[in-house]
Amino acid sequence: MHNLKPLTPLGHAAPRTDVIGAITITENTETALASVAARDGQSAQVQEALTQHFGLSLPAVGQSSANDPIAAFWMGPDQWMLTAPHSSHELLASELKAKLGSTASVAEQTDGWCQFVVTGEALGDLFERLTNAPVRTMSNGEVRRTTLEHLGVFLWRRTEGEIAILGPRSSAGSLHHALMAAAKSIA
Repeated sequence: MHNLKPLTPLGHAAPRTDVIGAITITENTETALASVAARDGQSAQVQEALTQHFGLSLPAVGQSSANDPIAAFWMGPDQWMLTAPHSSHELLASELKAKLGSTASVAEQTDGWCQFVVTGEALGDLFERLTNAPVRTMSNGEVRRTTLEHLGVFLWRRTEGEIAILGPRSSAGSLHHALMAAAKSIA
């Protein structure tokens, strides 16, 4: 019998937190993720079902929305990523599929992505070294699909002092290294 233990995207038993100067970089493993893509002509039905069952309005282009504990951000035309605490919504994709039925294609995304939450006063200084996304002018709730170093990521400005970065789990080490190097350059 196997004695398997889950590992974080960075390969540790517990999420990693690094503090460099005024920047804190935290590996977030406590979020369930599911993608929702409305099927042809079904966007209104998807919105109606999510509002009815979760009280959630789907966000517009480049935005996010939330109805605690579920949040969503725009990924592309008629496509959204939905998030919720892993502890209470481990089966988020199954929950969504049960409520959306044939109006949308729902896919489990939790283990396909890594997430780092970056906080601190120098977020603009940090991200201008990593990406061309206009982090200094992004408003709370705004989401950008961009590249960070050579990796495709989503930058999600949650609050004035917090940005979440979602990137491919297979590149977690490279993404973390880039964040650390940039943080050290401004410390």
